[in-house]
Amino acid sequence: MPRRSQHSATSAGPSSQGPRILLLLCVLALVLVGLVMVYSASMVKALDAGKPASDFFTDQLVYVALGVVAALVLWKVIPYRFWVGPAVWIVWAVALLLILAVWFVGTANYGAKRWLYIGPIGLQPSEFCKIAFILVAVRLIVDWRAGLVESRATMVRALLFIIVPVAIMYRTQSDLGTTAICFVGILAVMWMGGVSRQVIFACLGVAVVGGLVAIFGTGYRSDRLVFMDPWNDGNDGYGTGYNIIRSYYALAEGGIFGVGLGNSHEKFQYLFASESDFIFAVIGEELGLVGALAVIGLFFCVLYAGLAIAERASDDIGSMIAGGATVMLVFQAFLNIACVIGVFPTTGKPLPFISAGGTSMIASFILVGLILAVSAAPAAPSVYEQRRADLRLVRQEPAPSRARSGRTNRSGRAGTSGRSNPRR
Repeated sequence: MPRRSQHSATSAGPSSQGPRILLLLCVLALVLVGLVMVYSASMVKALDAGKPASDFFTDQLVYVALGVVAALVLWKVIPYRFWVGPAVWIVWAVALLLILAVWFVGTANYGAKRWLYIGPIGLQPSEFCKIAFILVAVRLIVDWRAGLVESRATMVRALLFIIVPVAIMYRTQSDLGTTAICFVGILAVMWMGGVSRQVIFACLGVAVVGGLVAIFGTGYRSDRLVFMDPWNDGNDGYGTGYNIIRSYYALAEGGIFGVGLGNSHEKFQYLFASESDFIFAVIGEELGLVGALAVIGLFFCVLYAGLAIAERASDDIGSMIAGGATVMLVFQAFLNIACVIGVFPTTGKPLPFISAGGTSMIASFILVGLILAVSAAPAAPSVYEQRRADLRLVRQEPAPSRARSGRTNRSGRAGTSGRSNPRR
């Protein structure tokens, strides 16, 4: 998006109220759907582990509460410009330390080392790191546009502060999904920040080539291409294609209106990660095509509301933060859904606000808090409002002396008037 004119920065508070309300309602609806579906999809797994049926549900309630607190603090207490000031380098340093900590002392689950345990508390740092990279990208573009850093130096800074840490995260955590989410979010920041289309398309081309190399150059990732024909996985559908087949069964069984809430068959230990990565399949089974489309529609509304807030932001910093956070959040949702319905290889990324898991829930609320902070910021006056304000300024000038007023005016009389010429 080209640089916005100052006229577009009008009254971000009142004009963003509608999108802000829409965003809040959509997030509330998604969280409520998530709580209900986590309880339904996880009860069998919890009972099988000897725990109460509501075990995952109660944990999810705690994560929602923590996420809401984080979003409220970002919205009501901390101005969004704070995060692109000196604090951004602290955030970046913490993100880098988390990446290195996972590398050296992380815990591997399902073949990938992405988790960090601090006592009984486990978290997936990459969910927070992607937010840090968004803020760093905003800071780099702000410095470049202000003329503080030249273009070549900006590219070097982007290499050091974004590309290298993301590459380390990808290499050590084998997390292509988070890498793609980071790239799309940063691409949105570049678009909102007025970076030329040539640069954006060049970055997109490099990313596509890198993604293809990552997929076909790694054995287990290329095996995931079986999603195009999961029954032909070499084991008659019981190998790498098993889970996507069970997802198909769930979606097909749901039909138009679903089998009814709580009546899923696939959640009985047939569908792996039914409460987290593949919870959308259970939604399709129990609530049918209608319920699945409702969830997709809510995410589209989040996309519209977030981009509307970005467009009406009081400055370009707010526009980049809100736009990048919105695109990152919704892209992750659509990436998860694409994997579940079999149009993209499985990436292991949760569905925001719906999948069970604390790190993803809190990180999603942090993104929403940043968007809300942008929507609540006071607007800078437009160029027309500034001109109206200038008309109210009266400059007081000394009256001309008798000696200097002896000149005659255009009517031929002595210039004794104390008024000065209004046109200067």
